Amino acid sequence: MSDRPPTSVLLPTTRWTDTCAELAAQLNDGDELLIIHDCPNDPVADQAPHHEKVRFITAGKPTGCSGKANAIAAGMGAARHDRLVWTDDDYHHPPDWLATLNADYESHGPTSEVPYFIGRDPLSVLLEPLYASAGSLGLYLGNQIWGGAVIFNRNDIDEVAFLDELRRTVSDDGLLMEYLEVTTVSRTRMVPIGGTVREAIERPVRWTQILRWHFPSAIAGTLAISLVVLTGAIIAPLPTAAVLTVLHLAINEVLGVRRWTAVLAYPAVFVFVPLLFYALIRRTFVWGGRRYRWRGKFDVTVVKNQR
Repeated sequence: MSDRPPTSVLLPTTRWTDTCAELAAQLNDGDELLIIHDCPNDPVADQAPHHEKVRFITAGKPTGCSGKANAIAAGMGAARHDRLVWTDDDYHHPPDWLATLNADYESHGPTSEVPYFIGRDPLSVLLEPLYASAGSLGLYLGNQIWGGAVIFNRNDIDEVAFLDELRRTVSDDGLLMEYLEVTTVSRTRMVPIGGTVREAIERPVRWTQILRWHFPSAIAGTLAISLVVLTGAIIAPLPTAAVLTVLHLAINEVLGVRRWTAVLAYPAVFVFVPLLFYALIRRTFVWGGRRYRWRGKFDVTVVKNQR
C-alpha cells in the first residue's frame, strides 16, 4: 500500500473510454476518479461498469467559458481531496501513471508531463513537426503546464480567484500557468489529434488564441520566427530544408520520440505560417462540438452549443 495522500483525478469526458478504465484501475484506497460530463443524458454513466471509487459529476452546459473550463471548475468544486490531478481521455495512461505523478510531486512539487501530437489526417500529419517545436518543446524547456497531465495541491494556488476566472475563460491550462509554477518532467505522451481537415484547422486557431490572450509576447515571437524561417525557405530552399529536418530530428530526440514526420518540417512551414495569421483574424473557433467567440481573456461567448 502507498502512503501518498489521497488523490482526486479529474477527467472531463462524455463517454466511458479506455482511459477511464485505465485510471480506475490505478486508484488506491482513498483515491477517487471524477468523470465530469455535461448533461445527465450523456452516455458515460450508462456505459461505465460499477466502480466504488468512480464518481460522475454533471457540470452542465457552459455559458461564459469553454466546456473544458466548465468541467474542471465543477470537478474541483466536487473533489474531496487536496491533491488534484487533471488529465484527458485521448491518450494511453500506463499502469504506473498516477503513482509516478504522485512520486514526482514529492520530489518536485507541482508537476506536468509533455504531449506529442500525432496526426490522424493529412494536414495534422504535415503539421506534426511544427507542433513539436512550437508546442511540445516549449512546454518542456519552459516548465509549462499541459492540462492533460498535471498534479498539484489546492494550497499551491489561490483556488477561489482561479475558479472565478476559470468560469470566464477558455483555456484551463493557459490560466493555470498564471497561478502555478510546475516542473515539467521528460515523459512524453503520444496524443492523437485531428481526423478531419476541419478539425486540423480549428485546433491551431484555438491554440493561437490561447497564446494571444495569455501569452501575447509568445505569439509575437512565434510569428516573427515563423516569418524568418518562411523567408529562408523561399530564398534558400535546399539549405533551409536540410536545417529544418535535422533540427526537428533533434527535437524529437529531446522529447524521446521517433517519428518520420520530422522530414515534413520544410513543407509544413508553408502551411503553418498562413494558418497562424488566419488564426489571429478568425472570430470564432470550434472545440469539442461547441463554437466559441473569444473577444478577450475573460470575454467568452458560446455561439453554438451542439451538445
